[in-house]
Parts: sequence; C-alpha cells; structure tokens
Amino acid sequence: MKPFAYLFILLLITASSFPASAQNKKAVKAYATFDAGEYHIAIDQFKDAYQKTTDKKEKLHMAFYIAECFRLTDNAPQAALWYGKVIAKDYENPLSVLYYADALKMNQNYEEAKAQYQRYKELVPDDPRGSDGILSCDFSLQWIEQPNGYVVEEMKFINSKYSDYSPAYARSDYQELYFTSSRDETTGNAEHGGTGQQFSDIFFSTMDKKGKWSTPLPLAEPLNSEAEEGTPVFTADYNTMFFTRCNVSKRKALGCEIYTAKRDGDKWSDVESLSLSEDSVIIAHPAVSPDGSTLYFVSDMDGSMKSPEGKNSKDIWMVTSSGSSWGEPVNMGAPINTPGDEVFPYMHADGSLYFSSDGHIGMGGLDIFKAVKTEGGQWQVENMKHPINSAADDFGIVFEKEVESGYFSSSRKGKTLDDIYSFILPPLRFSIVGVVKNERTDEIIPDAVIKSIGSDGITLDTKSGRDGLFRFTLKPGTDYVFIAEKPGFLKGKERESTKGVSQSTEFKTEIYMASIETPIEVENIFFDLDKAELRPESMVSLDKLVETLNDNPNIVIELGSHTDSRASDAYNNDLSRRRAQSVVNYLIEKGIARDRLVAKGYGETVPKTVDKKDHAAYSFLTEGTVLTEAYINGLGDDDRMEMAHFLNRRTEFKVLRTDYNGQ
Repeated sequence: MKPFAYLFILLLITASSFPASAQNKKAVKAYATFDAGEYHIAIDQFKDAYQKTTDKKEKLHMAFYIAECFRLTDNAPQAALWYGKVIAKDYENPLSVLYYADALKMNQNYEEAKAQYQRYKELVPDDPRGSDGILSCDFSLQWIEQPNGYVVEEMKFINSKYSDYSPAYARSDYQELYFTSSRDETTGNAEHGGTGQQFSDIFFSTMDKKGKWSTPLPLAEPLNSEAEEGTPVFTADYNTMFFTRCNVSKRKALGCEIYTAKRDGDKWSDVESLSLSEDSVIIAHPAVSPDGSTLYFVSDMDGSMKSPEGKNSKDIWMVTSSGSSWGEPVNMGAPINTPGDEVFPYMHADGSLYFSSDGHIGMGGLDIFKAVKTEGGQWQVENMKHPINSAADDFGIVFEKEVESGYFSSSRKGKTLDDIYSFILPPLRFSIVGVVKNERTDEIIPDAVIKSIGSDGITLDTKSGRDGLFRFTLKPGTDYVFIAEKPGFLKGKERESTKGVSQSTEFKTEIYMASIETPIEVENIFFDLDKAELRPESMVSLDKLVETLNDNPNIVIELGSHTDSRASDAYNNDLSRRRAQSVVNYLIEKGIARDRLVAKGYGETVPKTVDKKDHAAYSFLTEGTVLTEAYINGLGDDDRMEMAHFLNRRTEFKVLRTDYNGQ
C-alpha cells in the first residue's frame, strides 16, 4: 500500500465505524484501531475478536471490516476472500458486493468480477460504478488480448522487499534516479499502523558506464527526516526539487505539504514548505510544468469532487507562480477528475499530463492515464492500457524527454507492495508478406512484378519468387496499394494500411490475377426474369469491373451474356444481347471509352465449364464438366438442375486486345 494513500484515507474518516451493539472488548479495540486508520494492526485485532464472538450479526459485521482492512492495505486476494464470506451471508451493506467485485478485478478474475458488478448494478441502479465496472472488465480482457507494444521489466536491482515507487529522473542524462521507499535504511524509525511499514524516504541510485544501477541510498537530512518524504519531481534544469512531506503523530494525521529544495553540488539545501493550504489538509504528489510556472498536485481540500458516499475525493489541482509566490489553487475538474481518486500526476515535456485514477474505467486498482489538450483547449483522457496497466495498482510514471521510455510503479505480480518497473516502446516495425495466385485455378504465379505505392509518395517494386511470394517493409502511418502485373494476366491489386496500428505487425495478403487466355466471369450480375435491365445489386461487381478496366487501360474487352437452355434459341440470343448491352452502357456511364467495349449475346450456345470454385460451392458438380442441356436434364433432382441452370446464366468478359492507346 502507498503510505501517502494511507494518510489520505486517514483524513477522510469522519465518523466511527463502531456499531452500537458491540459489547466485545476486543471488538471495541479493533473498531477504534480501524477508525484511527491503523488497518494493518486492526486486521489481527478483528480476527481475534471474530473468533471470540458468538453473535452472528456482529460476527458478520466484523468480517466486513476485516475485508475493509485488507482492501485499504491493497491486499486484494485476502480482501476477495473476506468479502466473499460476507456476501455469502447476504450482508446488508451493498458496498460489500462492489468491493468484492473490485477485489476480484484486482486479482484479474474479470469474468466473476463482471458478474458481481452486475449484481451491484441491480442492487444500486443509480450508482454508475456498477456499469463502469462491467465495462472495465470487458475492456481489460480486450487490452490483455491486444497489448499496445510497450516492453515492461521489473527493476530488480533497485527494488526491495518494501514499497518502492514514484521514480523521477534527477539528471538530464537520465542516469540518476530518485524514488520513494520504506526500506530499512529510512531516517525515521516509526512504523505505520496503516501499512506495517516504516515511514518512507527519498532514495537515489546512479547508473554506471555498463548500464548497471548502484545500490540505492537515502538522501541526507534535512531533506529526509523523522516524518515521511516521497514523490520527488524536478524542474527542467534539475536544480530545484519538489517533494511531499507528511507528519503523523499517534493516531492523528497532521497533513501533508509540498516542499522545495535547492541543489547545492551533490547536496540539497533550503528545504522550505510551499504552504499552499492550512495545516491538516493533504497537499501531495507534486508535478511541475516544463517551464516551471505551473505546479500540479493532489488534494482532497474543499472544492474537490464528491465520492458517491458524499466525501471529498482526491483530485488533481493546479497553481501558477507569479515569480515570487504561488497563486490560488484551481481544481482541474472534469474530465481529469472524477468522483473517484486521481493521484500521482506527471507533466511530460511535450505538455501531456499523466496521472493515476480509480475513477476512470481501468483494469484494476489505480490505472495510469494520459491526458492531451485538444485544439479547443479541452483535455482528452486515454487509458495507457496493458502492459503499462495491470489488474493491480499502477502509478507514478516518468518519461525521458524525447523517447517513449521511462519508469513507473506497480503492485502487479500478486504483490501487495509496490515495485518500480522500466518501460520502453520499441520503434514500430511493419512488413507485408504476400503471394500472387491465379484467380481461377488458385495456382501460384512466379515472376510477377509487384509495385508498392505508399501514401507518402514512395513507390517500390519487387518480383514474386518461384513460390509466388513477395515481401515489403512498410512505414508507420501509411496507406499502401500493391499492384501485381505479368504478361498474359490482368493486373491484380490489394490494399493495406499501417495507420492506427499500435504494435509491430507482419501483414499477410494474397493478390489474385486473372489470365486473359480464357473468359473471366463477372460475378453477381443479376436481371429480373425476361428483363435486360440491371438490378441494383449488380452495381458492386460492375464497379469492380470499372476499376479493373482503369487499372488495365490498354485492354479492349468483349462483354458476353449467357442464358440457360429453357427458351427458344432466338429468344435467348436476343435477351442475352440486350443484357450484354446493358452492361456496356453502364460501363460507358462510368467513364469507360466506348471503343474499348464490345457487347455480345451468346444465348445458350456456350454452356459453362465447371471450375474449381464452382465445384467448391456445388460439390455434386465435377470440375471440368460442361453444363449442357443434356447433362443438366440427366441430373434428375430439380434443385440440382436449377443450380446448374443458374451457373449457365452468367456474364463474362474476355480480352480482345492489349494494345489500346486511346485512339
């Protein structure tokens, strides 16, 4: 658990949780400890009282508070266990169902969590946390299935068995890292009753020429003290540090303040409080704008958004400097802040604001979000998704200035304490592997020339190998057209795009080319019975034919229409001629030159020869069979005969010339 989170929770306690009916002295002590915010200590006290209690109602009430203690100390597995016990007994407080769902989600048990959010939604339909929880489970499963390309690694040489979090770069070469830790070497000896850990201090580690980090050491006094220090952040010149200091006396929070310190060689001096608010108010988690004129921080002071229970939530605030002093704090409002908690802000050099929240839709506890200002001056908030975010708490991120690389904190891997992780977004790499095939036979076509035409204006070409394969390297954010050509074939074409693709990908494609040695069927050309007017659903295929003619501007084609054998020869010849002419007329309307088109009606004189594609669709027809009237009549079955007649009613084109030049 983050110690600063403990302090926030402690200050939010406004009324005793002690039930009027409780008589057990051990229970009285446990409730008092809980009300003091000493959740780590209260766990054992509640368990002891729980074992001694025979009253079922009181026992159930204590079980709920044991679950609460585990929730407030970020122990999701134990929280889920105890909330499960509580809701199995139909505990009267519906929040037990919500918190059970939250704990299940933090254990990455998204399906069961979704079911419990649905149950809470039915119990408290006006609370959006039920619907939001359902959405968060759906999104989480999607983000895990489709990670966004970041590579995340645990910083084992820096992390300890205690909480380590909120890293910050302390030099422009990014080879010195400051962070918050509650490890044994801290200055103060006091232990949190809320976390079971020592008060945290600010530590640092430096990287050597071989890229190895040194053993972390605490900063000296007066920066670290008997109180709790953490969440350091630096101005752009790294000569001024902002950090949080929290003072706590026994069972009483004295508030948190943001302090500054000035770099004096290898030491820090002039440690001063900014005094942004009165005592006992939380002012924490500083972040500074690139120009140093604006400070962002976290507080639950008056003016913060209200939680569903009516308490002040933790919001991100901002305050600007006039040079010698800081102005009045301003709540950043929606869409940054929510009725949940927004904490650990970080301002990137590019002006983007990063922060953590459990109020926006996320994967578990705290998720890291990125906020960018639109042209209209509004903030647009986006979840950083997996693997930056996890089912656990993810927070306290820091970036290098020019590279999508840095560090953040997380309690993932089933741990209840926090560790520091590195992250980097490798350069996106895209490629495409394709194969060129014969449209009619599905056979590969070697030695075809394939052109790659990018929306960036760059055109490349290659040849398909003996296996019909080709490959291109692609650029991010680019649309591509791939055109295959070879003598004796019409050009084939496929499209692909890397726009909006957030992870390296090898695309795969197939380009089909039609041989001009045999007629090519134009599929899905439909006419009403005894009519020659094209039906609207024919336009899609004919528009593709227009594209083919535009892609192959040197060809002259014959449009041939065929009928079945169920009318007289004269009727079929006339009908097919008129249908072929309808197709030609449509192509002319679409801009194809009249002298590139010839209409011909074949009637029933050229029955179809069954090809591979026909056989795949109608398995009773053998490939190579000619669908003559005699063959069709011999099929016997009416449905099969109708299918064969349908195949004979077709529109085809064949290439007459390949030397057309517009004259």
